[in-house]
Amino acid sequence: MNLSQYLITDPGFYLLAIPAVLILSMSKTGLGSGFGSLATPLLGMAIAVPQAAAIMLPVLLVCDLMGQSRLYPHINWRLFKFILPFGLIGTLIGYLLMRRVAPNTVAGIVGALTLLFLAQRLAFRASKDKPLPRPIGAVLTATTGFTSFVAHAGGPPISFYIIPMQLAPLVYTATMGAFFFVINLSKWVPYAALGLFEWKNFFTSIVLMPLVPFGVWAGMSFASRVRQDTFYNIMYCGMFVAGVKLLYDGLK
Repeated sequence: MNLSQYLITDPGFYLLAIPAVLILSMSKTGLGSGFGSLATPLLGMAIAVPQAAAIMLPVLLVCDLMGQSRLYPHINWRLFKFILPFGLIGTLIGYLLMRRVAPNTVAGIVGALTLLFLAQRLAFRASKDKPLPRPIGAVLTATTGFTSFVAHAGGPPISFYIIPMQLAPLVYTATMGAFFFVINLSKWVPYAALGLFEWKNFFTSIVLMPLVPFGVWAGMSFASRVRQDTFYNIMYCGMFVAGVKLLYDGLK
């Protein structure tokens, strides 16, 4: 039997896929969505971005399920109910434009916006914790649905809206985890309709899934112990790294 017919066997792919899955699973329970946005672009260094997105989707679902089993009691339901409809609208837009917009273009735009957001936070420290108006939050959340659908890079846009609220680390992580669980679940039928699911991608996802519990445990341990100011400083670092990487991908 030729294993390469059913599974990606290139060692170089796994050198990138293993850290990508660990980063992604940690981001679901404590490391922050900024770092989580690195996972698909990192994998995209070895394979095409649409294929990377298809491989990561089943892994995302397992990450979400494991994370929510631990974080469910900490969800801010009022915030969740507001952002979810706009996120789903964004995924619908992503489905309609998937074949018309290059993922690298989306990555570049998200990267530039992420870096601009961080620059604004540093330049206006006095007003950095002032919550944004809800209409802006709705637009940013819809943008997250779109960028999440196209390149699994949904973390930065919604972070622009949520971070100024200065939620407790576990509340932030739980609410974002619940939001992205529903968003990721909504992608399955559209991805299948676009022909992104193949058995080779699916079996590769299964091979990577045993890494998820390690990342979830590490992220949960971190979120339950870290100080709030430290948590957000790490969030900013993750968003900076993700912003630079996404912008680089967009300019290639």
